[in-house]
This record gives sequence, C-alpha cells and structure tokens, in this order.
Amino acid sequence: MSINLNHLPSDLPIPIDDGAAAHLEGTALPDVNLSTTDGVTVNLATLTGRHVIYIYPMTGQPGIPLPDGWDGIPGARGCTPQSCAFRDHYAELAASGTAVYGLSAQTTAYQQEVHARLHLPFQLLSDERLSLKSALQLPTFSVSGMELYRRLTLVAEGRRITKIFYPVFPPDRSAEQVLEWLRKDA
Repeated sequence: MSINLNHLPSDLPIPIDDGAAAHLEGTALPDVNLSTTDGVTVNLATLTGRHVIYIYPMTGQPGIPLPDGWDGIPGARGCTPQSCAFRDHYAELAASGTAVYGLSAQTTAYQQEVHARLHLPFQLLSDERLSLKSALQLPTFSVSGMELYRRLTLVAEGRRITKIFYPVFPPDRSAEQVLEWLRKDA
C-alpha cells in the first residue's frame, strides 16, 4: 500500500507535553558541528541573528514503508508536511529576519533527497550521532531499532534559545505557530 507522505491521517494520536523540553528555554546552543544538505558544516554555537530550528523524527521516502506502528506513535507522523509548511512560509520568516533549519538524526545523503524532492529553500542539518540529545538533553524515542528525535521547534536569538514549541501538533501548522509567536514577540 502506498502512503501519501504529504497527507496527515485524521486519527493521529496527539502528543502530550511530558516536560522533556521544559529546561531548554534560556539555554545556550552548544558547540556542535552538524552537516548540512549543501555540504557545509554549521556550528550551532556560532549562529548569529534569529534562527528557527525545527527538529523532527524522520522524513519518509516515496515507495519505502514507514516503520511498523509509525502512525500510532504520538508526534511521529508529519515530517514532510512540517517541512513543506516551513518551505511555504519561508519568505515570511526571512522577511522577519529569521533563518530556518530543519534537523533530524537522518544522514546527510538521506536528507539531500528530501531537500531536493520538497524544493526546500533552507538547509537540513544531520545529527546522526544524536549530539544534541547529549548536549541539550533532547527527547527521543525508539522505533524499529532507530533512536529518533521527538518533534520540537526552537527559536534562538544568536546562541540563546528564546522559545520552545513542544509538543508540536499538528506538524503542518508548526511554521504558522512560529510566525504567530514572532509577531507577538516583535
């Protein structure tokens, strides 16, 4: 059976706030180097200006089945719609002086396919070693032998995290929720 990765099923379980990201607001981005889909390495501690980093479990690829039980894991499904939402609102975010990155534990090669297929105007960061999990104590979950990040979105001013969105639901509204907060914070 073919799955439409752009469509969110109406019966997705809603993730609950388990407090796993409550400690992040006010924290400094760590000295962590991450590869981008354009072949550059980004050190989060050297970022300047305002950035949105949306962290997602994994994007599916057409024709490749999702892990067993994926749709039943609260917050797992919706990485493609979330990325597309940030793509579709990218110009508004850029106009507000906000840069965007997506981040997952997937390899750069895997993310390059997604970046090209979805025509993303921003880079995806690969954290296949889960460096941010260690440095920031980010929440993860395990499925099919993989450890993946739980979906969350952070806003950073320079190196300091100023806002956390966790849990993120529905994922296809994540970019709109960030924009609404930025407008109120302006």
